[in-house]
Amino acid sequence: MHYTHAIFMVRRAHRSCRADKVSSMSVVPSSSPSSVPAVTVRRGHAGRALLASVLGYAMDGFDLLILGFMLPVIAADLHLSSAQAGSLVTWTLIGAVAGGLIFGVLSDYFGRVRMLTWTILIFAVFTGLCALAQGYADLLLYRTIAGIGLGGEFGIGMTLVAEAWPAERRARVSSYVGLGWQLGVLAAALLTPLLLPLIGWRGMFAVGLLPAVVSFVVRRRVEEPALFTERAAHRRSTTGNARRPLPLKSLIVDRRSTCASVGIAILCSVQNFGYYGLMIWLPSYLSKTFGYSLTKSGLWTAATVVGMGAGIWLFGIAADRFGRKPTFLAYQAGAIVMVFVYAQLTTPLALLVGGAIMGVFVNGMIGGYGALISELYPTEARATAQNVLFNIGRAVGGFGPVAVGALAARFSFGVALGMLASIYALDILATLFLIPERRGAALE
Repeated sequence: MHYTHAIFMVRRAHRSCRADKVSSMSVVPSSSPSSVPAVTVRRGHAGRALLASVLGYAMDGFDLLILGFMLPVIAADLHLSSAQAGSLVTWTLIGAVAGGLIFGVLSDYFGRVRMLTWTILIFAVFTGLCALAQGYADLLLYRTIAGIGLGGEFGIGMTLVAEAWPAERRARVSSYVGLGWQLGVLAAALLTPLLLPLIGWRGMFAVGLLPAVVSFVVRRRVEEPALFTERAAHRRSTTGNARRPLPLKSLIVDRRSTCASVGIAILCSVQNFGYYGLMIWLPSYLSKTFGYSLTKSGLWTAATVVGMGAGIWLFGIAADRFGRKPTFLAYQAGAIVMVFVYAQLTTPLALLVGGAIMGVFVNGMIGGYGALISELYPTEARATAQNVLFNIGRAVGGFGPVAVGALAARFSFGVALGMLASIYALDILATLFLIPERRGAALE
């Protein structure tokens, strides 16, 4: 898309939104205080909810990055073309979109904990089945279904945490869920070079069965958030058995909500496109351009992942202190600069330090989605909004590895990374014109 056209589209959406300016308190109408029961924050539950969400998302991060490391080995063993190997990542993320939609809606109907348990279990079982794959077709099927489980976890976990913790700490604790992903990715970057020669790619997928244990613990130890249960009880007492509206409608219930949904979808798309485009190909970039071994590529990738973790943690702190929009804008500008700079680096030390700094900005923004989305939508549609909007971004992000691979094949990895930096300009426009600021607002 040409930038002149992209700018025109964002500005036109902005003009439409200005007629219904989003108030500083809500994107959707809030219920009056007299009509909604008070919600109690239960500290023990809040801690267990956070731990379950972090662990679930850590398993997702571990799985997806080991796939990136193992693509060359899998392709050689199963005689896959480059396009087929890359599509394993793409279809995992496409499955995540379907999972996000399905489990987001089910979570808003039947509860966060129940659906989080099922997403972790589905993800674990079909990741384990990948170890038995005999060719491209069955491996692709297993990866797609595993993606369905993966797609539900992020949004449900973010919703579970946002509803369990007080407003003044919402962005900070939500960022910890994003840190869970980075812990999984870091473990993959450090352990894959050690385990892959010993147990092979099939053994690495078999390790993916471990989250099944986590799902059992979640179901036994974690309670539904008080906000969700009390709102559900209030709704039943006031509406009886009346049919509930589909949660998806809350994303586009009016012009204000539609503008916010479009803006968040753009943010998630750009962030995921940049993240997957970078992380899936970074080991190959370091290996082919600089001759790094698998172990050394893993260590240099780990430095980038550590930077990403630091960026997520800092994002949560800054978003609670300075607001969601200013923090997003600072990170988006930093991503433009650092991805372009990283493409110009050539020495080992510069790549190590530059990768860590680049990681701060490229993936640090994931620390803000949980709080941002939770504050814009009601409890009856919060998990749906989290999963649908973030997984739209995942679907777009799934083409990041394909785009980077195509550009690298035609030009070079350096050129591909440099062009990747430019997409964050669209992020800045969406944040400026479409996203409202609701720092610290009470959840409806």
